[in-house]
Amino acid sequence: MYRKNAWNALAEGEKAKLEAFSQKYKAYLDAGKTERECVTESVRQAKEAGFEDLNAVLKAGRQLKAGDRIYCNWMNKCFLAWVIGENDIERGMNILGAHIDSPRIDIKQNPLFENSGFAYLDTHYYGGIKKYQWVASPLALHGVVCKKDGTTLTIAIGEEENDPVFYISDLLIHLAGDQMSKTAAKVIEGDALDIIIGSEPLNGEEKDPVKAQVLSILKDKYGIEEEDFISAELEAVPAGKCRDVGFDRALIAGYGHDDRVCAYPSMAAVMDYEGTPAYTVCAVLTDKEEIGSVGATGMNAMYFENIMAEIVANLKGNDSPLSLRRCLANSRMLSSDVSAGYDPNFAGVFEKNNASIVGYGVTFNKFTGSRGKGGSNDCNAEFVAQVRRICDEADIAWQTAELGKVDVGGGGTIAYVCAKYGMNVIDCGVPVLSMHAPWEAISKVDLWNEYKCYCAFIREAKEFVY
Repeated sequence: MYRKNAWNALAEGEKAKLEAFSQKYKAYLDAGKTERECVTESVRQAKEAGFEDLNAVLKAGRQLKAGDRIYCNWMNKCFLAWVIGENDIERGMNILGAHIDSPRIDIKQNPLFENSGFAYLDTHYYGGIKKYQWVASPLALHGVVCKKDGTTLTIAIGEEENDPVFYISDLLIHLAGDQMSKTAAKVIEGDALDIIIGSEPLNGEEKDPVKAQVLSILKDKYGIEEEDFISAELEAVPAGKCRDVGFDRALIAGYGHDDRVCAYPSMAAVMDYEGTPAYTVCAVLTDKEEIGSVGATGMNAMYFENIMAEIVANLKGNDSPLSLRRCLANSRMLSSDVSAGYDPNFAGVFEKNNASIVGYGVTFNKFTGSRGKGGSNDCNAEFVAQVRRICDEADIAWQTAELGKVDVGGGGTIAYVCAKYGMNVIDCGVPVLSMHAPWEAISKVDLWNEYKCYCAFIREAKEFVY
């Protein structure tokens, strides 16, 4: 099936809007290199856009009404925003759901050690990564240190021009004969991802003098003791800001496109909604997708259902569980997540007729999973037809894809988790090159069509009568 390059489908004057939106997205990507930072930035933008904190509304005992704009910060790891619609909440919502965690290298709880003149942080990688991609490149440390006295220190070191960066060493090519004969999975082992954080000894210190020097700096500059690492969440991520790619600046390279390239447009579509929608619209930015949507902040947790129970009870004036069930079952959702961009350098793993082509617009994945569609949602054809109509009527460049050739690989999203309520869900995002690498690449025109798609969906999607 022929699809036109999305750059050629832009209306007159649309390219300037595309570029302006890309700049906003780049700023969000740079501000949010961790899930906590994404939530902080999302809350800031929500307040600026006139959204009220749901908890404050409930605490004040005020009843929500059509047109109200509210948000919720869940454990500093998840962000949700709604514009309340005119229809009874039992008729469902139009939902955009993305995740804001990305593959990275986490610092262990007892991480600090010295070896042969170097001070290191011991690590445990998070999510699916090619470990060899994370060595011999500048890294930044982001996260929080929570102290016993109840104070929390926010850490972001390695992003400013005069900041130090951190480093995982690799073996020089001159001595790498045995290393080069190993498979890519074994070239760098997980236990070799120790991060160099110092190499100068502390004067007069006999035992572990380099470690002692680092601890001295941490105490003097940040008030951090070694034991404080136990209650810290520190993440090593690529240092530096995202950048335009190519002479034409048509691509953006940066850390965390998966899945912040879907999270930001999802949030922006809800925040930019003008007027009062027919159906309540909702953006859900969740955590822990890269490790199975687990834990108290993953989509498998009860937080979304619990928060919706509060909203439904407030709107209905009762806490009937049936009203909540009807709301969730009648909802419609785009699981806003990325797809594997077709890469001509690695054409053999794709089936091109069913691949996501960079620059050809937003991508719908009817199913993800792996081999035999295991672990996928596999959206109903009726819902696929509805999103086709919405995109065509809004002049959106769109395509369909699956994640590589049959039996080659696969992956999952939050779609199957939300579908358990009975709601219609389909995966919808943009093609990404080098997915899960420290630096990924996406097309600005795909990002723009994704945002337009999300805006059209929350405005036009309607409940089904089967």
